Amino acid sequence: MADLHIKSLLRAGPGIDLSKIDTSATPGFEGDKDAGAELLAAGADEVAGLQEQLFAASRFGDTRSVLLVLQAMDTAGKGGIVRHVVGSVDPQGVSIAAFKRPTPEEEAHDFLWRIRKRLPAPGLIGVFDRSHYEAVLIHRVRGLSTLEEVEGRYPVILDFEKELVAAGTNVIKVMLHISRDEQKARLAERLERPDKHWKYSPGDVDERAYWDAYMDAYRVAIERTSTDDAPWYVVPADRKWYARLAVHTLLLDALRSFDLEWPKAEFDVEVEKKRLAAT
Repeated sequence: MADLHIKSLLRAGPGIDLSKIDTSATPGFEGDKDAGAELLAAGADEVAGLQEQLFAASRFGDTRSVLLVLQAMDTAGKGGIVRHVVGSVDPQGVSIAAFKRPTPEEEAHDFLWRIRKRLPAPGLIGVFDRSHYEAVLIHRVRGLSTLEEVEGRYPVILDFEKELVAAGTNVIKVMLHISRDEQKARLAERLERPDKHWKYSPGDVDERAYWDAYMDAYRVAIERTSTDDAPWYVVPADRKWYARLAVHTLLLDALRSFDLEWPKAEFDVEVEKKRLAAT
């Protein structure tokens, strides 16, 4: 998958127009759902193994980590990404934070306060299910902050992410791009299935009235904050299997980029073998 240059195909460029992106497309992959699932499963062990190497390196002073930022409209599949892409990793090697409506304590601080508290420690893969970008998405759309306040947050986010990268965190920012029609179909399925009623919120329908405004807010956020060090990737998400495969590929590429090696033993291995054998 990585050989098909999926990163360049999904990376958000200047002047991005989300309305022109086919949300049912499968950029960089010509196979079907079964082939995609097979490829995803084939790469699971490598992701798990590389994360273990990253964790091992952190025990010897390596400060690197990965932060996967997932942003999307409701039903786009963030939970599926966590289960199917990150689920192969030892749970101890993953830090997952789902950012909901801020608590009164969180609202008393700046918008990055709660984000900084959940950043991945060295050696871990961190996953943000929603993130600091809520402060420029829903706040812009629903007027939860003034436009002046929202505008002032883009440079703060740029500085924050630059700081993360400089400290050794590989930041992967993903917008799971679902169509309005596909979201409607997924919401309808939740209403039809009792086992999915718990996932449905009447507020989801209310938010659909702001669809165009959200798309514009995403466009602005992506244009203002996609950098060489922390680029945005827009992943077509109408086909869940493709979205999972695409994010898996981005995560695998990030881990491979660390060029990891197992830490060298700080003891004489042969001596320890003899000592063990004698017990």
